[in-house]
Amino acid sequence: MKNLILSFLLVSCIGLQSCKKNETQKEAETTKTDAESIINVQCYEGVYENDTINLKLNTLKNGKISGDMVMKIAGAPHKDGEITGEFKGDTLFVDYAFIEGTNKDKKFKNPMAFLKREKQLIIGNGSMEMYLGRTYFAKGKPIDFDRVKYKLETTDCVDK
Repeated sequence: MKNLILSFLLVSCIGLQSCKKNETQKEAETTKTDAESIINVQCYEGVYENDTINLKLNTLKNGKISGDMVMKIAGAPHKDGEITGEFKGDTLFVDYAFIEGTNKDKKFKNPMAFLKREKQLIIGNGSMEMYLGRTYFAKGKPIDFDRVKYKLETTDCVDK
């Protein structure tokens, strides 16, 4: 009889614990969804000679930035991808994950920096270095925002 009661208590405890675990997972998912909800959308376009860059930035509730960027550079394959990052002061640091041209099997990822000046985002140039197969801006070396090609201006967002 004691074994039957102990077995019943053990199964009950396991059942209650698994219910509590599901509640914790649901709470974590809800928190993550709230943090990832979009509070602002801003679009930018930059044109330099025959090159065009279109950027859509989503500001998330947690302060992070996500979005889409399309780069049409003359003489180079079309780049279409997503950005994720955050502002540090007036500079937006992002990772740009993109595909080139029609090659949808291979995805590339590069860091980028944008300086926000009034209604412009200026794409910076900086020294890059690789570590463990990933590209980063070189530490201790400044990013140049003065001698650049691409200055993106705010524009109306158009869904495609």
